[in-house]
Amino acid sequence: MNTKLLVALVVVIIAVAAAALLLLQQPQQASTQTTQTPSKGNIYVIYDIGGRGDLSFNDMAYLGASKAAKDFGLGLKEVQSKTQDDYVPNLRAAARSGDAALVVAVGFLMTDAVKQVSQEYPNAKFAIIDGYIPDRPNVLSVLYKENEGSALVGALAALTAYHFNCTKVGIVLGMEIPVLWKFEIGYAYGVRWAERYLSQKFGKNVKFDVLYIYTGSFNDPAKGKQAAEVMLAQGVCVIYQAAGATGLGVFEAVAEAGKKAGRNMGPPFAIGVDADQDYLKPGFILASMMKRVDVGVYTAAKMAVEGNFKGGVLELGLKEGGVSVSTLSDLRQFIEIGVSAGAVRREDADKIVATVSDMRSKIPSWIWEAVDQLKQDIIAGREKVPLPTAQDQVVQLRKELGLGVAG
Repeated sequence: MNTKLLVALVVVIIAVAAAALLLLQQPQQASTQTTQTPSKGNIYVIYDIGGRGDLSFNDMAYLGASKAAKDFGLGLKEVQSKTQDDYVPNLRAAARSGDAALVVAVGFLMTDAVKQVSQEYPNAKFAIIDGYIPDRPNVLSVLYKENEGSALVGALAALTAYHFNCTKVGIVLGMEIPVLWKFEIGYAYGVRWAERYLSQKFGKNVKFDVLYIYTGSFNDPAKGKQAAEVMLAQGVCVIYQAAGATGLGVFEAVAEAGKKAGRNMGPPFAIGVDADQDYLKPGFILASMMKRVDVGVYTAAKMAVEGNFKGGVLELGLKEGGVSVSTLSDLRQFIEIGVSAGAVRREDADKIVATVSDMRSKIPSWIWEAVDQLKQDIIAGREKVPLPTAQDQVVQLRKELGLGVAG
């Protein structure tokens, strides 16, 4: 063989070998969405089957995790669960990674999986949103007083309905699980509070029908739309959605009904949940009951980074800023979530803010003041919103509060 050719061949072989060695030394591409891993480790966010892009519960978890990653110099790894069978392997992979500063399980449905994996990996730190695991030193259960926030939007729904000469309000929910009982019962309590308020303020004896539907899903907008259409056909004029991405169909149904009636804003109205969803159908979403999942995730990450993480329960209500009714000042921040998800065009942001502001200005100020009064009474302990924890309690409270199944 020609000497020059032989030298050239050797050079090529060495170059290929070096490239292969370099490739082997590089970290393998994960199937999850990942930011670069700093020395402090990663926050792993294990999403429920609803997943990112719900413009609600899961996106709020991402908001808190991404802020914590930025503030505390952590990496962020997001893992989507396609089915409930994915919970344990996803949690297990994060726990045994060796670089997890915190593993966050997003949703009540992962409770049993977290119980199992946290026992297998006692040195890993876990936080679960909505799951109740009070007795593990390495698990922080982040719970919310959704009943308090739901009472506020229940009062808002009823008083707004009264203003528009309507006496029927409703709530569309996802799967019937304990955490959603708090939304349902809190909402009905707020409606009944509004009846007392109207009696005291105006001497009016008004009785509202409160209808509810469980769709059995958190990720099926078609079911949400169908449920809302059933309610609208029965004369319901304000519908609260507590169904994750399924609730996006509620917004569709309400906006279509309003536009069919020749209106560019409600009634009918919808009420959003978890995030500020007012921008999704501007003019037709009265407000949102914001469940600050982001605050819970951020707080858990802060505890892990600062070395004071401990198991137990972190409960966030009105007093702690864990739940609230959306305001105009919240709106722009949450429009960005919609832009990122492709649900909103950035150039439409100013128009959306103007539309929502105009819609709110048409709701009498005494209604907003009444809702704030209820908020202060709850914080001060003058009003006690029921907190159901068992099926028999829910059944009894449905009777006492006069809830009825729509359809």
